[in-house]
Amino acid sequence: MGKIVAFHSYKGGTGKTLMSANLAMIFASRGRKVCLFDLDFRAPSLQTAFKNDGNEYWLNDYLNGVCDVKKVLVDLSQKDVRKGEFLIGLANPSTEAIREMMAKDRKWEMKALGRLLSLKDSLLNGMDFDYLIWDTGPGLHYSSINAIVSTDVALVVTTMDASDIEGTRRMTHELYDLFEKKTGILLNKVPVEIISSKTEKRKLRKHFETTHDLPILELVPCFCDILRASGTYIFTEENPEHPFTKIMDRIATKIERF
Repeated sequence: MGKIVAFHSYKGGTGKTLMSANLAMIFASRGRKVCLFDLDFRAPSLQTAFKNDGNEYWLNDYLNGVCDVKKVLVDLSQKDVRKGEFLIGLANPSTEAIREMMAKDRKWEMKALGRLLSLKDSLLNGMDFDYLIWDTGPGLHYSSINAIVSTDVALVVTTMDASDIEGTRRMTHELYDLFEKKTGILLNKVPVEIISSKTEKRKLRKHFETTHDLPILELVPCFCDILRASGTYIFTEENPEHPFTKIMDRIATKIERF
């Protein structure tokens, strides 16, 4: 059976979407059947990287019970993937759709959770997907909690910003301990001087794992060329020999072993 992997963060701007899109591409390049979903309904952004905004149906429609999930999926395998299969399910980026999703009540969110949970059967079992990857919204609003409840593996992306680290610590203790999910930390945008020092890296890992009670899967440096790319394309596909691609490849291997 395949796995659902969720990327989450305490706040925005951590690089969560960048990592979720590139991990999905890594898995597809390994010959896996992968579907990447944009579950950040308050600030959907994956359509920018995949240059796809002409959908007839969005993930919003599926959660609203308007359509079957198959009508939401866009197959990018022929265009972007050499080995496996790569599909995406996008959130509607229109202002009207964002306002509508932000106004949903708890009763709707419970129904939406049921529809997310049903994807495990319809896609992982029924359509033989190897991985479903959730790019969630940051924080602790209902749609993000639903994504965590429905996932098998949670990857929490944080930076070295003090408020981010403390918020991540509280969030993981209060939320992830409750649902007992397999969880790992991705510490992003780490200064190069720390990455290049074995002593500093060891100290950072020990401190972080002690305060958060979670393993750090990777320390990811701040790459200027990735910042310049501005999320307008899938970086690992265009730069297969880049250090970031090798890091994402290691993360994929660790998830396979979870």
